[in-house]
Amino acid sequence: MTLTSDYDVSFLTGTRADFGKLKSLILAARDSEGISCSIFATGMHMLSRYGRTVKEVESLGPGIDVHAFINQGQGEPSEMVLANTILGLSRYLQEHNVDLLVVHGDRPEALAGAITGALRNILVAHVEGGEVSGTIDGVIRHAITKLAHVHLVANEQARDRLLQLGEARDSIFVIGSPDLDLMRSEDLPNLNEALSRYQIDFDEYGIVVFHPVTFDADHMGNYADALIDALLDRNDNWVVIFPNNDPGSQLIIDQYERLRDVSRFRVFPSLRFEYFLTLLRHARCVVGNSSAGVREAPAYGVPSVDIGDRQRDRSPEGSVIHVGYSRDDIAAAIDEAMSQGRKAPEMLFGDGASSARFAELLGSDLLSKIPRDKRFNDVVLSAFPR
Repeated sequence: MTLTSDYDVSFLTGTRADFGKLKSLILAARDSEGISCSIFATGMHMLSRYGRTVKEVESLGPGIDVHAFINQGQGEPSEMVLANTILGLSRYLQEHNVDLLVVHGDRPEALAGAITGALRNILVAHVEGGEVSGTIDGVIRHAITKLAHVHLVANEQARDRLLQLGEARDSIFVIGSPDLDLMRSEDLPNLNEALSRYQIDFDEYGIVVFHPVTFDADHMGNYADALIDALLDRNDNWVVIFPNNDPGSQLIIDQYERLRDVSRFRVFPSLRFEYFLTLLRHARCVVGNSSAGVREAPAYGVPSVDIGDRQRDRSPEGSVIHVGYSRDDIAAAIDEAMSQGRKAPEMLFGDGASSARFAELLGSDLLSKIPRDKRFNDVVLSAFPR
């Protein structure tokens, strides 16, 4: 039995990053026969300091119902964001029929979606589970896996981790990382369009995206200070993007004030994802601790410097240089990355066909066969030493 015309697929997005990951899947659902498509937009999308990126969500056009919900005030901790999101999403689902709720990654909003969907007996699909990273993010990602019913993973390695977590093999679908669909699109703006849109007056540059680490939030100002010292010691141009809104973000943003009047730096609260991809594709390197440095940058062959533990164990690519927080270590790593030049693209997380695979899944009877009453599937323990 295939899905019927009243089957509603709803996507939860809380950040500019997860929206970029979900966008190709959203469009695939919108264009699929018999599917009604909606978006629950919350989190950073609703904050003016990050450019109210809900406007970008709403710009997807007709055929997609967008519900916007403010889930936080300035400085509220992650557990309050989680609780607020559960409350708002629960009330939304009380009034709207949703058959499949799609969440992404490891953010509190995604965890809220998985909790709410599971408790309301709604089928939950988790995009890019089964991956490893440092800090609390990895814990949240695996927690979402245990709450979700459908797993849309990037590669076989992620699938194998989900099997270790006791997930049913028939519930796991290797579709690749959806942002690669956009990364390989011929419709991306060209470099001149991106530079003009954001009034960037240099065409050789690096990109900086540095996020707070929850368990070390009080020290993020010192770490950002060391990073900026390393950058200011150089003569390169840099495009700097605000951190996400986790605890400690204000300490980083305060340090960025040092760059305000330095012409070699352009600092932005947020960039539209397609324009960010164009700028990334042409960058000399990426510096910080964003997933863009360990996922998207290697796919473009752009070298990157990954600072600290936030992306620990996430990327084995030779184009990624992992360093600590000291100014000297960061400076040396940037020198190395700049001297490496362009690398061969690494395609470990997909091939740009995620949306087609997702559309094929929606058009099949596979989702209707996945039970909401989950069971734990034991791994054969003989493969492990005792």
